[in-house]
Amino acid sequence: MRQGRGALLRRAVVAEWGTLFGTVRDHVVRKRFASIPLAVGATFLILLFSIVQHLPGGEAFVTRIGVVKAALPLDVSLLRTPLSLYVPALDLPVWGALAQVLLVFGIAEIVLGRKATLFIAYACTLAGTIYARLAVRIGPDHLFGFPGWVAHIRDTGPSAAVVALAICIAWKTRAWFTGAAVIGTMVGEAVVLPNLAGLEHVVAIITAVLIASAGEVFGSYWPRVLNGVGAASLFSAERQRTA
Repeated sequence: MRQGRGALLRRAVVAEWGTLFGTVRDHVVRKRFASIPLAVGATFLILLFSIVQHLPGGEAFVTRIGVVKAALPLDVSLLRTPLSLYVPALDLPVWGALAQVLLVFGIAEIVLGRKATLFIAYACTLAGTIYARLAVRIGPDHLFGFPGWVAHIRDTGPSAAVVALAICIAWKTRAWFTGAAVIGTMVGEAVVLPNLAGLEHVVAIITAVLIASAGEVFGSYWPRVLNGVGAASLFSAERQRTA
């Protein structure tokens, strides 16, 4: 009975994480840290900003270049959003952010590709930034609104990007239970502890699901079109040559 349960558990683990583990292992064995330069660079930037903002005058410098708040003009927020992803919270331990980014960004860089990882991270971070502005505008009387003082809270950090990338990794590798667990945890957190960060995580999840589903539907469309055009051109050229 125990052996049967053990075999069933092993099959379930392989079905859930086998593709993910095999893909990551092959890349890491062949290239080591050279396979995840984006993740290493992002981790270094978070550590650098964490050190700088605790130096004399450093917090003001980091605020000017990378801190986003809903109270800021939209153009300023958009300019700061790329760097805001790497600015950790002042009141939280930075080691958690470093570990999350190195692990999740590293896996995403291998599984999804470098360009897709950057696009998903920034798109979902930007979606959360825009949501924060809308939530303050609609006010606390709305289910998804917030009072005006929330507009002055620092809206930085990699957590929304990490959550979004975890969803896309699970989708890509068909780790459906893992993806559902991430979604359930983030939604539960937003319900139990309703705050701006929690709802931004939900917005990041929705954005990630839309990106992943769009990639599933349209990801191979243009390659098929280009292949068809190329085949038609070759066929036409062959007919002309024969004639």
